[in-house]
This record gives sequence, C-alpha cells and structure tokens, in this order.
Amino acid sequence: MKNKHVIVGMSGGVDSSVAAYLLKQQGYQVTGLFMKNWEDDDTDEYCSSREDLLDAVSVADILDIPMEAVNFSAEYKDRVFSNFLQEYQAGRTPNPDVLCNAEIKFKAFLDHAYQLGADYIATGHYAQVREFEERFQLLKGEDGAKDQSYFLYRLNQQQLANTLFPIGHLYKREVREIANDLKLPNAGKKDSTGICFIGERPFREFLNRYLPHEPGEIQTPDGKVVGEHIGLMYYTIGQRQGLGIGGTRDGGDEPWFVSGKKMAENVLVVVQGHDHPSLLQSSLKAADLTWISGEQPHCNWVYAAKTRYRQKDAPCMIERFTDNQCQIDFAQDQWAVTPGQSVVVYESKVCLGGGIIIE
Repeated sequence: MKNKHVIVGMSGGVDSSVAAYLLKQQGYQVTGLFMKNWEDDDTDEYCSSREDLLDAVSVADILDIPMEAVNFSAEYKDRVFSNFLQEYQAGRTPNPDVLCNAEIKFKAFLDHAYQLGADYIATGHYAQVREFEERFQLLKGEDGAKDQSYFLYRLNQQQLANTLFPIGHLYKREVREIANDLKLPNAGKKDSTGICFIGERPFREFLNRYLPHEPGEIQTPDGKVVGEHIGLMYYTIGQRQGLGIGGTRDGGDEPWFVSGKKMAENVLVVVQGHDHPSLLQSSLKAADLTWISGEQPHCNWVYAAKTRYRQKDAPCMIERFTDNQCQIDFAQDQWAVTPGQSVVVYESKVCLGGGIIIE
C-alpha cells in the first residue's frame, strides 16, 4: 500500500483516530483531515469544534501523519441544514446524519480528497465494504451495538469504491483498547451525539432560532382537547416526554404519546398507552429511494428493515415500486413509524439502501 494515499476524516474522536492508526500500520500514506462544518454559533458552549480540532491535531502528531483542516460550512448549510429546517417546518422529523453522510462526508470530502491526490478516503464509521460480483456492498459493522450502516444507506457505487472503513470489523471496546495502548489523548473521550456537526444542545431553543413556532391545541383522535403544544415542529411521533399533560381520560393513568399532527389545523394528536393502535402500523410508504447496487430489490422477497437507528431488524417485503416510491409490508406491526425518518432495507448483513418515510 506504499503508493496508495488515503485521507482520513478525523473528527477528534477515538474512532477516526484509531482508523488513521490502522491504515498507517497497513502501509498506506495517511493524511488526516478535520472538517469544520458549522459556524453560526461557534463560540457558544455547545459547539466543541475547537476542542475537537485540538484532539485531532494531537493524535496526528502522535501518529506522525500530516494534518489538514477544511471548512465545509457553506456546503453543510446549503445541502444539509436547509433541508433539515424544511422538513421540520413541514411537520416531519428528519435524520440529518443520513444527508450529512451523503452530501458532506462522502461527497464534499471525497471531492476535496480527489483534488489533494488521494486514492481513498476513510472514516471511523462502524460499517464494512466488500466487492462482490463486480459490485461494492455496504455491510453492517461487526459490533451490532455500534453498527452505523443505517446512516450510510444513501452511498453509491462510486463512493463505496473509494472508501475504507478501517474499524468496521472491530468492537468499540477493542477500539478503545488500541487507543489506550497508544496513549492517545482522546482514548476515553465520550461518543459524540446530537445533530451532525452541530453537537449537543437544548433542541427546542436551537430550533426556535431558525423557525417560527405557533402554539396550538393537543387533542385526542376524537377531538377532545387535553392540552396545548408550543409548536408542532418540536414533537415527533411516539414522543412521550415534554407533553405537559397527565394521565386522565379513558386511559386512566397511562402515559400519553404523540400519534400524529394535523398541520392545517395546527393540532397535535395524542393517545394513551404505548401499544395504542394509532401507534402501530403494518406497512409504510417511502420516497426518494436510493439503492446501493444501482438496482432496486425484488418485490415479494423477504428482507429486513429498520425504521429508526438501533431498531432490531424487522422482517418485511417490498410490495411495489411507483415513481421512485415503494410500499414496505412488515410481518409484525411497527411502532411509531415517523415521516421524515429513513427506512433502511437489509439482506442479512448487506445494506441494500432505502428511502424517506412519507406515511
């Protein structure tokens, strides 16, 4: 691998740091690249980009690899954050990590790496790539608790052909052990959560900076008013916390859950009980479909799917395709299927692709 140049997206976290180390051990010419993708409130307490950059630079120094930084904040705002806001304004619950991977980490970053003469890019994702019958497949990470293939389902053949996932075969504990053995300064650093590249912060306060909110009624499916919401964009299907209503009505003391939104009437619909029929559905429709192989899966074939990250694989069949949409039928009812989220389809460990849930 001495003549192969790989640029590793180094976030300052332990996963990408160990990824860079493993690639160097394998003989690649390794360069680290730190991506800065958010600038709106870079000085506030929730944005850790400065600390993350320092961690990445410290690791690069220990590994003795060159380190660069690039600013993709304009691309992020245009390609990811604008969609994020549009979806919330429409009453849906988007997953920005999915679009962030497709548009920033594996498009803007990949294009930049080509300009720098790279043969490959690499990240610290818990996923794997293999070549099979002249096509590239995206596989689940070996560590089922950390598998991130769900967030990568929009990648295409060209992106996978030029991407390495050095830690995809490892468990998280093994990654931390390697980092500890190397005495990396971020060996014990906690995993990042929150909005992709924006970080952890009070979500309602953050969203309120960008979108107007209008309070309205909280109603039961039969139209009984049980409370007031502070703006439909702040709620998602299946949400239990933060509703501000106690256990009354026919459900006794059972908790309330969000089951729907009436956008035109500015009404939040709630039901009592985790297993209320309104929270369960046997099928869904998805749009904006993306299939990694370039070909859509067979209809009436048993696959598995996830409608949210960390969900167990649910047996399903793809019923039909129309106008880049499909219907997916499940063997068992699914709980709190949420418009705006992604449904991702698998065949065993192979991630086939998926789409955005519309109903």
